[in-house]
Amino acid sequence: MSARQDILGRVRAALSDVPASEPATWSEDEDNDGAAAYARRGEVKGAALTALFAERCGEYQARVTRVAAAGVRAAIEAACARHNAASLAIPVGLPEDWRPETVEIHVDRPLLSHRQLERAGGALTGCALAIAETGTIVLDAGEAQGRRALTLLPDLHICVIRAAQIVASVPEAIALLAGDARTVARPLTFISGPSATSDIELKRVEGVHGPRRLEVLIAA
Repeated sequence: MSARQDILGRVRAALSDVPASEPATWSEDEDNDGAAAYARRGEVKGAALTALFAERCGEYQARVTRVAAAGVRAAIEAACARHNAASLAIPVGLPEDWRPETVEIHVDRPLLSHRQLERAGGALTGCALAIAETGTIVLDAGEAQGRRALTLLPDLHICVIRAAQIVASVPEAIALLAGDARTVARPLTFISGPSATSDIELKRVEGVHGPRRLEVLIAA
């Protein structure tokens, strides 16, 4: 028996005593379980929401810069200069007005090889949304984000987030992602700061499973 068959068998066994009249979908209004009564919507809004995300994201050792929408390209060029990045790998759907003019651009079409991605000075993408309470960026392989390898192999990731994409809490983010038919079939990646881990002595090691350096630009 394969692992898939084993898992599906357990699911069927767990559902065997569920009445046929029970609805297949979960509803917040019809759930009487007290454990499900947690806060699903944050109270922070507007500029305070953006400020909270910037603060929490910065706590993860990401560099956060707030810019006007018209200044995104200049901010990207400044980030490249700070990191001496001479080239950037970008997804096909990245907005034209974000593409810097001071570095070499490598569009991921046809797909760049792993070696090409490793040699790139960095990767430039957008995001699906961002979560203020946890300082988390969510990628769903959308047009402005591209495939996961694009933001795994380069050592620098520059991510542009529109202020309107920031939500307060994880439940709000999940609800939005679940309600987007395009996102349901895509892999989701939740990023909280640059790639890092700690060994048994709690020594921080960066760049283990992704970029060591994360530049976040919040455009409003």
